[in-house]
Amino acid sequence: MNDPIFDHDRLDVYRLSIEYVADAFDVCKSLSGLHRHARDQWLRAAQSIPLNIAEGNGKRSLKDRARFFDIARGSSFECAAIQDVVVATGEVNDSTSRDLKSKLKRIVAMLTRMAMKFDGVKEPSADYAVAIDYEHEHRDAEHEHEHEHEHEHEHEHEHEHEHESGPDPSRAPEDGLRGFTNGKTIVRPR
Repeated sequence: MNDPIFDHDRLDVYRLSIEYVADAFDVCKSLSGLHRHARDQWLRAAQSIPLNIAEGNGKRSLKDRARFFDIARGSSFECAAIQDVVVATGEVNDSTSRDLKSKLKRIVAMLTRMAMKFDGVKEPSADYAVAIDYEHEHRDAEHEHEHEHEHEHEHEHEHEHEHESGPDPSRAPEDGLRGFTNGKTIVRPR
């Protein structure tokens, strides 16, 4: 491979995946007839490995990088399965397949480490030792419930006049507010 120009050119996994693609192309030259579909799929999957490594390495988001490395890893497994198919049908010998699979195994190992490195979401651990005053919250909810009942009778007369002029669009119905939060806890009337 030539002198590295892009960052992905410096990655060992990228260089190894390019070698694998070249080897896969050499083997696929002999595949024809019934095996042309396996050949085409193998070449697409093989090329997908370095393409996703390069694209992933170019992403600024670490989560995106990990996702593309995972895709490249999946393409590596796909190549291994296609090799099993062409070996089982007698088109490729087992020795050639083993050599190619040993490269795939190294590629998968490197991609696994890289994906895990970039996929780790680091969040501060929760502090479960914080005491919660449930009794206080319960009293607040009861107080709000009592407050609702006091004002129910006041609003009954307002509803009688609504039928004459229609509902007031600037006021939300009180039933629509039930079950909403007051910022501390969910308040539901009994």
